[in-house]
Amino acid sequence: MLLGKEEHFLSYNGEVLIFQLSKPKHVEGAADKTMNLCVRRMSFNRDTKLFVQKSSGLFSIRGSHLKIEIICCSCATDSRTGIILPCVLMKKKKRNNVFRYLLLLLHGSNQFEQSFYFKLDYELKEDIRLFTGPSVLWRHANKLFYISSDTCTVLSAPVQLSSVVWTGEIADEGTVVLGTGTACLPESEDEDEFSTSDRAVWGSEFFGYAVKTQKMLTGTCFMPHAYSRVVSSVYICKNEISKKQLRISLVAITHKNQLIWFQDGLPKGVCELPYEKPCSVKTAVTSSSDLLFIVSFASGNICVVQRRDSLQVASKWQKVKSVLVDDFTGSGSEQLLVLLKEDSNTEALSTFILTDLGEVNYASGINYKHDVPAAEGLQENGLLTVQALETRLQAGCTSVRELQQHLRLKKKVILESCRALINLVEERTHILPTAKEVKCRGEYRSLLNSAEPFVEGASLNHLLLSLEGLVSLWDDVENPPHSLSKETSLVSKVPEHFMEKLWQRVVGDSLVVGVELTASFYLSLSDVSLSLVMDQDFSLISPIIECRNKIIKVNKAFSALSVSSCQIEPPPKKMKLDLHSKNDVKKDFPKRCSQVQLDGAKTVIAVTSLSPLLAFHRVCCVVLLHAKKQKRQNDSLQESKNITVLCGKILLSLEDISNGKYSIKMLRVNSYCAGSMEDILAVLAVSVRFSFQIVSSGCTLTPVNSWLLGEMECTPFKECHDSVFCHKAGNVYGTVFNWTLKNPFEGVLTLFCRNLTVLFQCLHSLSRVLPPSCDVKLLRSGSKSILTEQLALALEKEILILRSSFFLKESKAENSLTWGNDPGKKISDVPVASLLDSEEGVQQFRKKLQHEREESVLSMNQTMNGALYQEIALKIAEAQLSTDMIVWRLSKS
Repeated sequence: MLLGKEEHFLSYNGEVLIFQLSKPKHVEGAADKTMNLCVRRMSFNRDTKLFVQKSSGLFSIRGSHLKIEIICCSCATDSRTGIILPCVLMKKKKRNNVFRYLLLLLHGSNQFEQSFYFKLDYELKEDIRLFTGPSVLWRHANKLFYISSDTCTVLSAPVQLSSVVWTGEIADEGTVVLGTGTACLPESEDEDEFSTSDRAVWGSEFFGYAVKTQKMLTGTCFMPHAYSRVVSSVYICKNEISKKQLRISLVAITHKNQLIWFQDGLPKGVCELPYEKPCSVKTAVTSSSDLLFIVSFASGNICVVQRRDSLQVASKWQKVKSVLVDDFTGSGSEQLLVLLKEDSNTEALSTFILTDLGEVNYASGINYKHDVPAAEGLQENGLLTVQALETRLQAGCTSVRELQQHLRLKKKVILESCRALINLVEERTHILPTAKEVKCRGEYRSLLNSAEPFVEGASLNHLLLSLEGLVSLWDDVENPPHSLSKETSLVSKVPEHFMEKLWQRVVGDSLVVGVELTASFYLSLSDVSLSLVMDQDFSLISPIIECRNKIIKVNKAFSALSVSSCQIEPPPKKMKLDLHSKNDVKKDFPKRCSQVQLDGAKTVIAVTSLSPLLAFHRVCCVVLLHAKKQKRQNDSLQESKNITVLCGKILLSLEDISNGKYSIKMLRVNSYCAGSMEDILAVLAVSVRFSFQIVSSGCTLTPVNSWLLGEMECTPFKECHDSVFCHKAGNVYGTVFNWTLKNPFEGVLTLFCRNLTVLFQCLHSLSRVLPPSCDVKLLRSGSKSILTEQLALALEKEILILRSSFFLKESKAENSLTWGNDPGKKISDVPVASLLDSEEGVQQFRKKLQHEREESVLSMNQTMNGALYQEIALKIAEAQLSTDMIVWRLSKS
């Protein structure tokens, strides 16, 4: 096969494609009317550092070699599949100066596919481009023409172009052609003055043309019109739509031998080029993330401009046949392949330079064998690598075993602590672990920094037992370990009749446990919560049941429901302080509740998931009450002490749940909902509360009450007519409403619903009955009047704490100070005139004055005990935190 001399190079997926026309082997008696288009795939061999042929293919074309030639080759997206494929544009000259053009696609199997062909009565010479489709675009007689595989028809764009400087994809516009043309001044006077004068002076302008939408784009977003006469080629590096505005970064080369960087239509940098007549520019991103601009010149030279702090020429070559950009070495970044011209007729890719101006730097004609280690060296290196990996693997396995052992030990500590806690609150003797069970007390001490508190009001320090008795692990070293007899204060002295009732209910997939406390006992508590601990001895799981707490207040007349719902703290105020180590070990359960001191019986409720408990078929849980016991001191300060009280046990079995023993029963009896108090509280506990302020300026809000009793099928509770229970079938069943009218035109609707879906359904139904002029507003944190009153009380409490803390500091600090002067002996007691009569008297007066001044300074720099300061700081911080919390809730309402 005789090959032609002209070769066309194209990079594709890290390979070099070489296209070349050739004649088939000559056969005697046969006419020579066929030409072959051959392609060779060359890949870079990283061992030999040379390009080797990977595969080849050919395509036969009828015609003489004098009439067929390759116009150009490029990569374009096939619109049918979205895959980028190599494209080759062929030209075949026919009779009567008719030219036939053929566009071929090359597939991975080296098979050529004819995409389309077209005929012209002139030859393509100016600004020929291949782009998505595939499509062909060219300029002829200052007009723009294009044809694609979809239309197969030559189309003309309604623009006049003197040159095409770039063709590519623009965000939201598709394929865009950027070119220059004669300026057409608008007749209207509201055009931009600078742009109009700019075009008038230079006589030409930039503009973009969107091929698909046939839309004209203003050229000033690319670069100023003043550059239209000197720019020969452009490469757009980045384009995006930001705030409905097109933002473009590009680099342009000019006839003045300059490379200019433009950002959003403004020049940002310029570089003088080393050669004349630059004709094209492309980019490469190297392994060091450097952006390189490769500029080709008409003389066959190229240079590389690097963009760091400024634009500067980094390298240049002469007598270059072609320059390609791709990841030829498979390193994940791009390199430059510079193909140099050869005087002799040598094999293709025999003379090249492969570089990224950094780590990669290969050239043909250099022997790289010395870089390849011998087989023995490779084997030795491989053995050392395997040994190092084995060592790391063994170390990793050892770490995993130590971690597993640590977790098992931590689990034993927590389980033993839970047993000790249960025995402690039940006033039973806890059986200490034997010597076999506790191998080394130091193992337990190793958990000093890793174990965490697990239950409110109880410290692991007072619960963890060893062979010698209670072992302190988490308390400060200042506090000596307490004996078991002293620790009975944990189950504090509580009144015999502190609890009215312990009950449980099953609502959906939730277990609700409630403890009703007497009013007198509750008023002496703060930070009240419940926890559930399984009474069985499970060795594989933790007996602690995670639950969320709510405090629900029902007054004696049951005229209103007050749920102390869980509030989210403002972000800057998430902090935790406490006084002594005996009080600082506690667990914040999810959705902790803020207690509000109101009259009437209080019910503390714990809600937990029911499904995990049903896996045991039958489970017994201990119910523990945690709180802070308030104690009056000095008529102003309150000393709080953590207590844990055993409320009783609950029994839960799958059989009882199946029989509906703990289910809520909300029945209609004589137009009322006859549910028990426990049923009502259980429904409220599993519900989420939302309050809405409804204001109507045009008419009264009578339709709301009718909507509740009618469409929603609600019935009021027998004990509370303001709150109604929804009996409507579907998701909304079980929703509790409370409708309070402030006046005929304004009211507050409170909903207790299971989830947001139910809330949206209720609001959608309500919106159909409300007048159009109604304004509905979500009350995020409750009533403003209640919050305002709470804020006043919180500020008053804060002032009292500050005042009492100051006087406490003064009284305790005076006792700890020692004064150098005896009482009654002051300078004023001695006649000043007698001291000033002599020089010795003056010196004595000066010494006494200096001494009194030092005592005055000493009295201003009083010190106090660290524990006292910590106590004062804690009380002030708690008061300020409570005030800030109310202010934040008030701002959200």
